[in-house]
Amino acid sequence: MKRSDYVMPQVQSIREAFAEASSFLSGLGVSEPQRSAQLLLEYTLGLSGAAYYMALADPFPPEKRERWENAVTKRASGEPVQYITGEQEFYGRVFEVTPDVLIPRPETELLVEAVLRYAAELWPQGVAGERAAGVSDAGELGGSKGDASERAAGVSDADELGGAAGAIGAGEPGRATGDASERAAGVSDAGELGGAKGDASERAAGGEYAAARPGRRLIAIDIGAGSGAISVTLAAEAPAWRVLAGDISPAALAVAGRNAGRLGAAVELRLGDLLEPFEGLETDILVSNPPYIPGGDIAGLQREVRDHEPRTALDGGEDGLDPYRRMMEQLPLLPAPPRLVGFELGLGQAEQVAAMLESAGHWSEIVTVPDLAGIPRHVIGIAR
Repeated sequence: MKRSDYVMPQVQSIREAFAEASSFLSGLGVSEPQRSAQLLLEYTLGLSGAAYYMALADPFPPEKRERWENAVTKRASGEPVQYITGEQEFYGRVFEVTPDVLIPRPETELLVEAVLRYAAELWPQGVAGERAAGVSDAGELGGSKGDASERAAGVSDADELGGAAGAIGAGEPGRATGDASERAAGVSDAGELGGAKGDASERAAGGEYAAARPGRRLIAIDIGAGSGAISVTLAAEAPAWRVLAGDISPAALAVAGRNAGRLGAAVELRLGDLLEPFEGLETDILVSNPPYIPGGDIAGLQREVRDHEPRTALDGGEDGLDPYRRMMEQLPLLPAPPRLVGFELGLGQAEQVAAMLESAGHWSEIVTVPDLAGIPRHVIGIAR
């Protein structure tokens, strides 16, 4: 038996099971041992909130023992809680996560929030072709459930991969037809998963910016879909938009499709590298949380990230900036530059990514958005 194998004492209350597992995980150096134990208990018992606290004095159900021991053993070996439970909350919604996708981080909520806010300024009526002069404050956006700082309150472990603990214990690391599950089932309205590159109307260029046909729906693309946290949230918060998401991983797109279907969000999924699956598509908004960890730094990440999250979602090349350079190089694949671009990035990368946007010359305003720890975490390009 390995040191990380957990064996539960025979007779315990739920409270005692929590205390014992917390101590066991702490002794092995697992970060956030108490939070891990509570989340795993809630998962094992099928309880949450008040129901969990009310059950603490109850005997631990013997039929749940094996599941509990397996869950604690996995956590003791460094597996993130979210992969054990198979879920993570993002922007007030619960997303399925698997080892095929990066665990959504709270800081990415700030990227979504910024995109919604600036989109409301650029397109007050919510349709393409607008040019807003003297835009006022956007106010509440899309029915969001409080601002991101409220939703992420209490999150600890500010880290390199997103600035807060995404993985528990992890450090830096035309409206679609059919019901939502059909629209998001992995094959988009656009055609085969990642195969279609848009119809002729999409390929037709129209002016300096993509919003060339006044009155059409706004089109947003999410590059590097992963679990679909960004694209599904945008589609849910701005249902009038046409939202598409691409990823190089078929397995990741499958997860994104399931999340879109379960959450009732109309998202078209395309398989391919960065902007390539969107060639010829009029695009108003481009958002991306790409891999941005320098390749040489991955070995030094906490084991929850290094050993369990997909390397393709982490490794941004020698300096972590390869995906941003390549997206800038691929912009000519689109008929015109999007008026709104939002990127998440790593520690110390804001100045360089902002310089890339400035050099491209398409955006009149470039804004840096800090994360909850005050670290520059997102760069937004805006064409007023």
